[in-house]
Amino acid sequence: MERTTIDIWVGAFVAVGFAALLILALKVGNIGGEGQRDAYKVEARFDNIGGLKVRAPVKAAGVVVGRVQEMHFDSDRYQASVTLALDKRFPFPKDTTASILTSGLLGEVYIGLDAGGDDKKLADGDRIAITQSAVVLERLIGQFLFSKAQEEPAAKEPAKDAAKAPAPAPAAAKK
Repeated sequence: MERTTIDIWVGAFVAVGFAALLILALKVGNIGGEGQRDAYKVEARFDNIGGLKVRAPVKAAGVVVGRVQEMHFDSDRYQASVTLALDKRFPFPKDTTASILTSGLLGEVYIGLDAGGDDKKLADGDRIAITQSAVVLERLIGQFLFSKAQEEPAAKEPAKDAAKAPAPAPAAAKK
């Protein structure tokens, strides 16, 4: 009888542990049970979205104001078209800019909104005209290496007056 009671308590403890792990996994994956309140949808077009994913946060001043709802490739413009679902509690001016940003060096990718100064507000179905694509680290490194390779031949050319200059004195040996 006593053994059965212990088994029931252990089983309940394990079940609660699995439920906690499931909730944690859903929160980390942005799939949690938080329902999207009334939202209006706006579109933004980017040349490169990097590692952006559906359900990624849309932030303004560090506050989550919406989520990425859908992404697709626009074959007419050769750009990525991203649909944002923004909470109606947060109206943004029509001249708002959208940038794809990263939290830290290897953190989550999100869209950052910077509000403009227009009196008119974004409405359902509008498009954010001013966007800044994701910074691709590999492309930056490639540009840096290419610019350094261009500088190399100029740096290796000997100076014209180097032959006329006296040779530097040898360093005295220290004892």
